[in-house]
Amino acid sequence: MTDANIKHVLLITGLSGAGKTTALKTLEDIGWETVDNFPIRLVEGLLKTPPSSSRGDADPPLALGFDSRTRGFDPESLIKSIKKLQENENYHISTLYLDCAGGELERRYGETRRRHPLALDRPAKEGIALERNQFESIRRWADHVIDTSDLSANDLQGRIRDEFSLKDTDITTVTITSFGFSRGLPNNIDLLFDVRFLSNPFWDPDLKLMTGLDEPVAQYISRDPAYAEALEKFSEMLEFLLPKYVKAGKAYVNIGIGCTGGRHRSVHVAEMLSKNLHAAGFSPNVLHRNLASRPMDALEAMQDLNKNKGN
Repeated sequence: MTDANIKHVLLITGLSGAGKTTALKTLEDIGWETVDNFPIRLVEGLLKTPPSSSRGDADPPLALGFDSRTRGFDPESLIKSIKKLQENENYHISTLYLDCAGGELERRYGETRRRHPLALDRPAKEGIALERNQFESIRRWADHVIDTSDLSANDLQGRIRDEFSLKDTDITTVTITSFGFSRGLPNNIDLLFDVRFLSNPFWDPDLKLMTGLDEPVAQYISRDPAYAEALEKFSEMLEFLLPKYVKAGKAYVNIGIGCTGGRHRSVHVAEMLSKNLHAAGFSPNVLHRNLASRPMDALEAMQDLNKNKGN
């Protein structure tokens, strides 16, 4: 049986407050199907259920979270149930245990003002000790153990991504949007480049009705003394930042390129940046928000940095 035919299942458990919710959310972000507080005795039935038709992948790996609050929780019975499931060669089942020092868990409960599930009317310290004792056998038996005592939520997300990311999964969608400042900023822009310092083709009667997709406009813009260096620095910055966003697990990165009207300079620069990023190994989408907008002298004159420069 090939690995592609095996159902991968990761069972996630550990001490309350140690980061199970963060781990499950991170796994979901990188392509896993996740379910929290699912009774282990029902796992076999779940594995036989076809995946949602809305998913693009045929059968994604499955991450199941459980803890002391899960219905039917009993450590010894759980281990027996998991061992039985592991006997089925169709499944690859492993367990991740999230541990944390008692003092740090007390601090977290104190900050959030939540009550420990095993100490609703007692100090959190007592619930933590009781739960640690209950989970000791599972901790010893788990395939993966992560101690989150000294990890921030971002640190834990990074560990989960490093250890459980799916191969061939493109987790970051990069979009470059050209637009005109005179028509308002686009929503959800992460990185913004203002190219109104470049020579504006709008004021050339022969180029006014053209766009940044036309070669005469491209030639006009590229003759600006600042053009080549600016484009180089923009590209270098994006080639530096985008891998950082990917590593951080950012699902979408939206890059805005703005000029005055959104039809000339921003369009051309967006196209050139896309070309440079493709050459560097990225696959950005390009959108031209105002490409079809009607040219308006009033808007250009009102917002242009200089009547002969900047769109």
